[in-house]
Amino acid sequence: LGGVTHLVLNRPERLNTMTPAFFPALRDAVRGLADAGTTRVLVISSTGKHFSAGMALEVFDGNEALLHTGSARSRFSFQESLRRLVDCFSALDEVRFQVICAVQGGCIGGALDLASACDIRLCSADAFFTVQEIHIGMMADVGVLQRLPKIVPQGAARQMAYTGERVGAQRALAVGLVNAVWPDAPSLLEHSLALAQDIAAKSPLAIAGSKLALNHARDHGTAAANDTAAKRHIRHRRDGTGNRRVERQAPGRVSGPDSRRPLARRACHPLCDWPRSNLNTATLARRFGKRRTGRPSWIPKASRMRKLPLRARTSKSA
Repeated sequence: LGGVTHLVLNRPERLNTMTPAFFPALRDAVRGLADAGTTRVLVISSTGKHFSAGMALEVFDGNEALLHTGSARSRFSFQESLRRLVDCFSALDEVRFQVICAVQGGCIGGALDLASACDIRLCSADAFFTVQEIHIGMMADVGVLQRLPKIVPQGAARQMAYTGERVGAQRALAVGLVNAVWPDAPSLLEHSLALAQDIAAKSPLAIAGSKLALNHARDHGTAAANDTAAKRHIRHRRDGTGNRRVERQAPGRVSGPDSRRPLARRACHPLCDWPRSNLNTATLARRFGKRRTGRPSWIPKASRMRKLPLRARTSKSA
């Protein structure tokens, strides 16, 4: 509705665990929405008692070839497989639209990798978050250790990674892992969709530019981020074809993909925002203070060159 897409994890009988097929399916779905261009905000929620219990055990059970690292080739293959898994969740972080994660119950192991890749996290009062991998002798390796310290304080991130403790909803709110806590799953979903509608009502290019700038500032220093923001300045009143689009919204109407109508389209010069019809000699002269004549001053008048023979013309130029 209104540019908001709702993605639901729907395997409650298996605690919404993530099978091997889930990861590329999630990546392809997110990038497909980006290519379609109709989604402004994506809300991810789930069904059942828990948000997700993480990676399904069948990923490891009976699949020794996946974890075998006895040779250089097998180690290289394992690294490539791990990169592909990380890329599936990185799609959420890199996509142009905003992603809201609504967590009820347990957000365990790989589910925390997914949630940490989203822009905003909300949860219900019974939610808890845990880095489960440490309990089975593994380092969490699908992105949570890289993203979590940029969401919560370093001490809190390290304590979660080293102990695998369950961080409850109120503690998660205190350290900044979630933005708000709601009493139950229905109210959580209601407010998540309302927040998504609020974001979707804004200019999609301005929101995309803001996400790009925030992500770059998160991963780089302030000076480098400011320089990049200046270079990537987005004119949100121009569409993807290079044409200016003047938009008007009806009073009291919620913005959405179909609620904005272009009132006027004028072809613009590719290097600036001025319409082509205004880029005549007089306009450029007023803009830059140059002479209003269309002939540059260094080109001689045709009347001076018309009657001179070629030899005289050459000697004169010499």
